Amino acid sequence: MNEYKTLIKNDKLQIVYMDESMYFDVWQNSLDEDIRRFVPDEVFETLEIAKEVVDSLIECYDSKEGPFVFSLIRNEDKANIGYVQLVKINDGWEVGYHIAKKYTGNGYATEGLRLFLSLIKDSKQLDQVYGIALADNLASKRVLIKNGFEIYFEGIDMYHGEQNKIIKSILKFR
Repeated sequence: MNEYKTLIKNDKLQIVYMDESMYFDVWQNSLDEDIRRFVPDEVFETLEIAKEVVDSLIECYDSKEGPFVFSLIRNEDKANIGYVQLVKINDGWEVGYHIAKKYTGNGYATEGLRLFLSLIKDSKQLDQVYGIALADNLASKRVLIKNGFEIYFEGIDMYHGEQNKIIKSILKFR
């Protein structure tokens, strides 16, 4: 089993820095039907593309601008089940997350985001973060609401380079 550089953990999950041992898992997790539907720019059709992206994300850890993308590891078997991320946007910072299809329906997205929010709130000294999702991504909408986000916009706007019906939400820390 691989030993990861852990940022934070609880009894179910740990959030870890990505490393070269994750190329295959990141590639495989990116190919499921949910990610193709909801975040198509995060689909990596080949292992080589996944390697390039992971290497690029690893380099971002030393920057102030990110994006900051971390793997979610399930404690019971050390499975790489998805990711959480913090991305700079015009208005501040946006959180994102994805759980590989075979692990969905177990509360991992809600728990992973909750853990991540506790980490970034203090380490990045944030007053607030945004969450944006396609309006028909009901699971993502539930994850945001369960974590205290308030929806302030639902309508047509740009999402991954195209006009789509989306929701925008905000979580104020202070």
